[in-house]
Amino acid sequence: MAKRRNFSAAFKAKVALEALKGDQTLAELAARYKVHPNLITKWKRQAGEGLVGIFSGKPASQDVAHEVEVKELHAKIGELTVEKDAARAYASPLG
Repeated sequence: MAKRRNFSAAFKAKVALEALKGDQTLAELAARYKVHPNLITKWKRQAGEGLVGIFSGKPASQDVAHEVEVKELHAKIGELTVEKDAARAYASPLG
């Protein structure tokens, strides 16, 4: 089975911008960059959605706040898991 390729954000942005320009067809861009046309369509849609956030000024700060919250929650989950495991070990009879 072929290994899945990962594309950088810069590459995706470059291809999406060219697709938004409309100078070349999706098939031409796909052949030029060796990616499937559906990927280009997806990146183009994501770029369009992202532009709304750029002009509203809100999503960037919300993304950072969301990431911080997720990290805090993961830490709390880990802490609670350790406490639960310790309580189980203490409560179980030895031998």
